[in-house]
Amino acid sequence: MRLCRFNLNDDVTELGEVGIYDGQSIFPMGAFSSLLRTAWPSNNILDYLPGGELHQEWRKLRNNVQRLMPVFEQVGSLRADQVPLLAPIPDPSKILLLAGNYSKHIEEGGGKAEERAKTFPYVFMKPITTLNNPGAPIRIPAVSPDNIDWELELGVIIGRRCHGVSEAEALDYVAGYTVVNDISDRVFKPNPERNQRPKDVFFDWLHGKWHDTFCPMGPCVLPADDCPDPQSLKMTLKVNGQVEQDASTADMVFPVAAIVSFVSSFVTLEPGDIISTGTPDGVGHPKGKHLKPGDVVEAEIEGIGVLRNPVE
Repeated sequence: MRLCRFNLNDDVTELGEVGIYDGQSIFPMGAFSSLLRTAWPSNNILDYLPGGELHQEWRKLRNNVQRLMPVFEQVGSLRADQVPLLAPIPDPSKILLLAGNYSKHIEEGGGKAEERAKTFPYVFMKPITTLNNPGAPIRIPAVSPDNIDWELELGVIIGRRCHGVSEAEALDYVAGYTVVNDISDRVFKPNPERNQRPKDVFFDWLHGKWHDTFCPMGPCVLPADDCPDPQSLKMTLKVNGQVEQDASTADMVFPVAAIVSFVSSFVTLEPGDIISTGTPDGVGHPKGKHLKPGDVVEAEIEGIGVLRNPVE
C-alpha cells in the first residue's frame, strides 16, 4: 500500500498527516488507531516504512485485509484531487541527485556514455528550497526564464542510517520510492557581461538546478518491501498530455543498490535523505522544447503514481 502526506487545512507549510493512497483516494492513517497496539497515529511517514518504528505493526495489520476493510467502509475516503498533497519528506537533510545515469540521456546531450566499470556516479545536491509539493506550481525564474526543462527520475528514500554499506546490502537501508522531477535551467548564465573563467560553465549548470520549486516530489511513497526490484519500473513524462520521456529504470548505468553503496562510502546517509537517480532520454532541450507558463507536467513511474505540476 502506497502512503502519502496531505493537509486538510489547505496549509502546505504544516507537517500534515499520513494517509493510504490509491491514486484516486486517501484514507487517513489516524482512522486505524484502534487496531494498533503502539503509539498512534504518527504524522511522520518514515515511521510506517521499512526501518520505521511502526512498520512491523503496520505490516501485520495491512496483511490482514479483513481487519482493514470495515475501517475503510466506516471512515470513507478523501478525494486525492481535492486534498493538498505534500512532498513525502518535508525536511530531508540531503537531496542528492545523479547526473548522467542513463546512456541515451548522455548521448542526446552530445556526450559519450561510458561503461559502468570505467566510470563512477556523478552526484550533486539541491537546496531544500527547491522541494516542491504535488500539484504546486513550478515557477519560471524571472532571472532566467527561457530554457527550463524537465527530468523524470526515480527517488530513493533512505530509511536507516548507513555508512559504507555494500551493494549487496544497500537496498536493506531503503525505506521507499517516489517520483522526482529534477527541473533544470539549461542555459543559466549569471552576469552575462562577466569575464569568462574556466569553471563558469560547470557552475552555470549547477546553479541552474537550484531555483526555488525546481524539485517537485511525490505524489506518494511506494514502500521498499512492496518493490522487490526497483530496476524494472516503467517511466513516462508528459507535457500537456504529450509523451516526452518513455523509458525504464532498467536503463540505469548505476542501479539503485550501487548508488546507495557509492554515496554511503563517503557520506553518512540518514533516514529521510533523498537520492534521485538520474533521468532517461527525452528531455526537452535537445528537441528545442522548454517549459512555459500554462504548461502541465505529469511525471509517472509504474507502481508509484503520477506527479502532476502546473507551470507558472
